[in-house]
Amino acid sequence: MLTNVEHIGIAVRDITTSNDLFTKLLNVAPYKAETVAAEGVMTSFFRINQTKIELLEATSPDSPIAKFLEKKGEGIHHIAFEVENIETEMERLKNEGFTLLNEIPKRGADNKLVCFLHPKGTNGVLIELCQEIKE
Repeated sequence: MLTNVEHIGIAVRDITTSNDLFTKLLNVAPYKAETVAAEGVMTSFFRINQTKIELLEATSPDSPIAKFLEKKGEGIHHIAFEVENIETEMERLKNEGFTLLNEIPKRGADNKLVCFLHPKGTNGVLIELCQEIKE
């Protein structure tokens, strides 16, 4: 079950410049920065009440974010929804006809297991499912 919007991901060319911009815009500093080597991305997170914004900068020219920036430029990259059980939700959505971009959950930023849905089946919006990793 989708429980709430977990975060909104925004692709940026320069995370340092964008951190400054969003710090001024939101009047709050990022609370976390993290590199996810497997995805070729550097992330930075802002929080305003229950809303989180994730900035994403490519760390390699062949990463998904680099390809997105080349094709579409800076802007909203994805919307992430929190789920209680990612494997159950992946199975449910697959049975509903959605195309999963990964068949098993993978480790993402901010201590989450993640799975993406292909945007061709979601009105052009890349959807991310997120489940907190309980350690």
